[in-house]
Amino acid sequence: MGCASGGSKGILGTNPLAFAWPRADQPPYVFDFATTAAARADIALYRNEGRTLPEGWGLDRDGSPSTDPAAVLAGAMLPFGGHKGSALATMIELMAGPFIGDRTSAQSAAFDQGASAAPLHGELIIAFNPAVFGNTSGTDAAETVLNGIRDQGARLPGERRHAARAQSAQCGIALPRALHARILSLMPQTPSRLP
Repeated sequence: MGCASGGSKGILGTNPLAFAWPRADQPPYVFDFATTAAARADIALYRNEGRTLPEGWGLDRDGSPSTDPAAVLAGAMLPFGGHKGSALATMIELMAGPFIGDRTSAQSAAFDQGASAAPLHGELIIAFNPAVFGNTSGTDAAETVLNGIRDQGARLPGERRHAARAQSAQCGIALPRALHARILSLMPQTPSRLP
C-alpha cells in the first residue's frame, strides 16, 4: 500500500490513474501509472532480481526509509511527487471507493485477511464524448498538442508500449529461461515449448 506524503504507514492504494485519447490512423494516446514512486510490480521485480531499490520509493514496516524491496512490500510505498502525488492518490482513493460506495484500499486489505490476493475494491471509469458538447475541432487541436510534443523530440507516453506490442505480435515474446521455468512450476501440467 502507499502512504500519504509525510506519513509512515500504508493507507492508500497505488491508485492507478489512466487516460486515453483516440487518434485517427494511429494508436491512441494512452497512459497508466501508479500514484506511488514505483508500481508494486516494479518493486516485486527488484525483489525477484535481488536488486536494491532507488532511494525514495518506500518505507519499511516501522516507517523508516528503505531500499530493500521486501521491506518496502511489507511496509509502504511512497507517493510520486511528494504532496502532489499524495493528493492525487487520495483523490483517486476517495473517488474509486467511498464515492461509488465501495471499499477503500485499507478496507480491501483487511477483507483480504493476509491472503495477498488482487485488490477487491472499486474502479471509477469516466468517458466523455466530445460530440455531445458540440466539439468538432477537438481532434485537430489534440493532434497539434501531441505532435508538438513529439516534434520537440519528447516521447509520448504509450509509444514504447505500442511499439512493443507490434513487435510481439510479429516476433513473439522472448522469455528468459528462468522466468519460463518459474511459469512452468506454477502450471506443472503445461508442457515446455522452448527448445
